[in-house]
Amino acid sequence: MVNPHGEVSGCGGSLVHKEWIVTSAHCTAGRVTIVIRAGVTHVTRPEYMFESTVWYNHPTFNDNLPTVVQPNDISLLKLIRPVTYSDNLRPIRIQSSSDAFRNYDGLKVYASGFGRTWTGGSQPEVLNWVYLRGVSNLNCFNTFGSIITANTICARFYNVTSQSICQGDSGGPLVHEDPEGVPILIGVSSFVAGGDFGCHSGFPGGFIRPGPFLSWFKEITGIDFENLDEEDDETTTLEPPTSTTPAPEPTESPEESESESEEDSTEDPELLELLKRLEVKVKVKVKLSKFGKKKKKD
Repeated sequence: MVNPHGEVSGCGGSLVHKEWIVTSAHCTAGRVTIVIRAGVTHVTRPEYMFESTVWYNHPTFNDNLPTVVQPNDISLLKLIRPVTYSDNLRPIRIQSSSDAFRNYDGLKVYASGFGRTWTGGSQPEVLNWVYLRGVSNLNCFNTFGSIITANTICARFYNVTSQSICQGDSGGPLVHEDPEGVPILIGVSSFVAGGDFGCHSGFPGGFIRPGPFLSWFKEITGIDFENLDEEDDETTTLEPPTSTTPAPEPTESPEESESESEEDSTEDPELLELLKRLEVKVKVKVKLSKFGKKKKKD
């Protein structure tokens, strides 16, 4: 994600259609352009990598306050070309309207991403994941107060206090498997405990439920995600990744906006070349902004 000053930071996201990604609005707010890497188990070896400047933050999210926790912290990101599905790249099913406000208290769920592996720690190059347990909205409200609404879902450590999401995981998925073992996207990483606490503190991480936004998703994309037909793309079988996916060390979730220093991507020649081109665009757009801004998205 590139801001008007040319600074780069990173978030997660979930592919929900061959042309659409669900992420957090605080990740896309105020950006000039976004580079999407998909089909990723190692951050420098994506199966899909393209730039996009088309995204839609929920209309009730205040783009001018991206570092403030907001109740409808959700965004749709449009891909400039459809992805080709593969073993590592498939869409996840979105939470249904009937489960939109379900209580997942005590249920096993899992989150994943390239976020920090400890509060203020380093970011991995290999995708990490962690089991968590759902927390009722009432219990989460007792911890965080009024920032917890009906559209929020919380999850905390599974069996080790320090298990959590962390800085850099915002926008990424919280997943629960249905009785048939099908992964369902039930949350989008939004915030964690800040102040003197952090990722490994044992406090719940906060996520935004996608189920309450199905009608808005359809309004933006024209797609009924609750009754999505099987897309007719054939899955391309690729060689298995060279690195296994390790269970992540305890991580902290981002209450602050992601501010990682250029990810760990400076050794990726393909991305470096892309960023050089983006830098020119950023300079042009910054100059144009002096003559007036055109509001993007909503």
